[in-house]
Amino acid sequence: MRDFYGVRLATPMMLGTARYPSPAVMEAAFRESGASVATVSLRREREGGQAFWDIVRALGIHVLPNTAGCHTAREAITTACMAREYFQTDWVKLEVIGHADTLQPDPFCLVEAAEALCADGFKVFPYTTEDQVLARRLVDAGCRVLMPWGAPIGSGQGLNNPRGLRALRAAFPNIPLVVDAGLGLPSHAAQVMQMGYDAVLLNTAVAEARDPAAMARAFALAAEAGAVASAAGPMPVRDMAQPSTPVIGRAWL
Repeated sequence: MRDFYGVRLATPMMLGTARYPSPAVMEAAFRESGASVATVSLRREREGGQAFWDIVRALGIHVLPNTAGCHTAREAITTACMAREYFQTDWVKLEVIGHADTLQPDPFCLVEAAEALCADGFKVFPYTTEDQVLARRLVDAGCRVLMPWGAPIGSGQGLNNPRGLRALRAAFPNIPLVVDAGLGLPSHAAQVMQMGYDAVLLNTAVAEARDPAAMARAFALAAEAGAVASAAGPMPVRDMAQPSTPVIGRAWL
């Protein structure tokens, strides 16, 4: 697994902290997931208070504050600065939403905010699309991680553009890539990791499951299986059948 700003994560699982039915359920889901990173919102922390923050810190994993709900570069930059002061980390998941229905990021404001935050010493994890031009602008701005969506946030659709995601992986072989948003099933996580991605980030698929802890474990197993499969070197896809049993030595009548 690649380094994320000099940090080598123990597992390819990143998990959000929103929408769980209770703090106890959230904690159980994190334990089962083996997640290396917890994403947290400054707004979420304020809602949950000190008890929520105590649970997150007790997990003993990396905290990735996000700028969820921001719609302008200025708003995202201000939120990131507040989160850095509160959570005592220069990591930030940068979200700048540009479309109300799909929650697709605003590419122009995203690059503007990324440039400002990277210049200010932040280690930016930008929530983006699979667009390679946008990805290059973010890397040029100073981002050393990219987090393309799989599908709209909370939709559970899986990977709407797998070819685009494969092309992004090929175009940026040395940049850690994390598929963030839209994953609904463990098989989606396995698919991501089989493509050679470095991690998955999810929240709703676990938090809204009937048994969040069990679903978290299922995602963890799927992500691990996908990573192992990628490292093992999957067989190529062929247009025609190829017999697995040799024809040499076959009896001829």
